[in-house]
Amino acid sequence: MTDDPRRAAAVAHAPSPHLVHWQPPDPRFRLIDVPTPLEHLPRFSAALGELARAAGQAGGPEVWVKREDLMPVGLGGNKTRGLEFLVGAALAEGADTLVTAGWRWSNHCRLAAAAAARAALAAHLVYAGPPHATPGPGQLMSELLGATIHFTEAPGRAALEAVLERVAADLGAGGRRPYLIAPGGAAMPGAIGQALAGIELADQLAERGLRPDLLAVATATGGTHAGVLVGLRIAGLSTRVAGFAVSGPAAPLRATVESLARELAGRSGLAAARARRGEPLDWAAEVNVDESQLGAGYGHRSAAADQAAALLARTEGILADPIFTARALAGLVALAREGRLAGRTALFWYGGGATGLFETLEG
Repeated sequence: MTDDPRRAAAVAHAPSPHLVHWQPPDPRFRLIDVPTPLEHLPRFSAALGELARAAGQAGGPEVWVKREDLMPVGLGGNKTRGLEFLVGAALAEGADTLVTAGWRWSNHCRLAAAAAARAALAAHLVYAGPPHATPGPGQLMSELLGATIHFTEAPGRAALEAVLERVAADLGAGGRRPYLIAPGGAAMPGAIGQALAGIELADQLAERGLRPDLLAVATATGGTHAGVLVGLRIAGLSTRVAGFAVSGPAAPLRATVESLARELAGRSGLAAARARRGEPLDWAAEVNVDESQLGAGYGHRSAAADQAAALLARTEGILADPIFTARALAGLVALAREGRLAGRTALFWYGGGATGLFETLEG
């Protein structure tokens, strides 16, 4: 066995019965060696039932959580799924540097730095907005992992992408071989990893005899939402995937998710298989993006998210961050309180990012 981290093979997952007709493309750099846990949340479920009954409803759902936060690299998080394929593509192209972008609390940026370290690559990260007087935990951890940090003068997406392109160009002019990853990793081939996560979840559900009615996921750049949705459909599950917007309005985000899902369904053979059965997918109906938990906007505190995070922590001992995951959790709590999940089975997709608890947020 070689000691070269670029070539080291991780322990492979047991093959999924749902991958018989679709083998995800190589190259892939393994960062995950076992399925992440699927856990029942009995005390949280009971608390949701109490909230629903207090609001005059029949009761709440049975809730399970997919623990994407429990991964071996960079403190874990669902962005690792896509990075397996993004890093694999970078290595196949002969790159020596990953270049990507996000906000200072970015789960994706921290995990990109960790994946780069594992693959013996350099990492350059662009953060939106000027640096804070005191570096936050996201920046400190990324620097500890060896990443070089760049900042933009303005906080917007356009400024972020402009600096991202400039950093990659400067690296190339200096003799490096950069591989550019879109903010959040929300593009092919990254979405492929998220589809595999959806298939992994379907296998775990089948083992437990569960067919959930709803899965709540935080939606920021759309890659996780699209990939998990397609993965579940490949596995034959009709579970509604409810994406709760955390970074901006629903309409443009919905269009992004639809585009990624449609492309991934084509690449995986799902679209062709459904067409042969006379069951084509209506992506406008399949993609659900809810902006009710957006509050004052990305990076601003939300009372509903804080309350939902406290409820999960005090019933199950699980910490959820206020930027991403707690907003999807708040959406799930709201649906339960309204009586829309009474007697049903619901899933919460915990994408990680608990380090966001230690960031300074607005509002």
